[in-house]
Amino acid sequence: MLFIKCFILGFSVSAPVGPIGLLCIQRTLSRGKLAGFFTGLGAVTANLIYASIAALGFSVVSSFLLQEQLYLKVFGAIFLFYLGIKTIMKKPSNQAAKLEGERLSGMYLSTFFLMFTNPVTILNFVAMFAGLGIEQSSKSGVTDFTLITGVFLGATTWWFILSYVVSIFKNKITPHLALVNKIAGVLIVLLGVLAFLK
Repeated sequence: MLFIKCFILGFSVSAPVGPIGLLCIQRTLSRGKLAGFFTGLGAVTANLIYASIAALGFSVVSSFLLQEQLYLKVFGAIFLFYLGIKTIMKKPSNQAAKLEGERLSGMYLSTFFLMFTNPVTILNFVAMFAGLGIEQSSKSGVTDFTLITGVFLGATTWWFILSYVVSIFKNKITPHLALVNKIAGVLIVLLGVLAFLK
């Protein structure tokens, strides 16, 4: 039962379509479902680290990250702005020539760093775990493993579904990829500006 709750938690945390979701959709359309999935997997890895810190109670690490959150958020906002501009500038006609130069590892790392710049996620996971009725004092190694595994598999499942569903409609949307790139890029830039203003 705990695993199912954590699975749903990981799935629902990933589901809202923010900057990572927009990147996943745009990259799936331009590069295919594997590119979209690896984009989401970068976010999953960052969330997994924060979920682990929250579950295992690494107070020193979490307090340090929370103390430096302003710098991390500024970096994240700037990086978000950069990704947005890069997405707007993408030219679909040149996609085929650039495919080999844009590695899956780069897509994975870009979203990993973007997610990692939000250490408040630790507090979110602490609150969500508490909401599930799990207290630090009553936890065991098995409970920690269940929490982390459930969140990881739930989040991974969401990104697999999103990239797969978008790829199904790829042929219908690809002719309008230039417009999709611009819309996604503008939205990502706006999200970056909002993050910076916060």
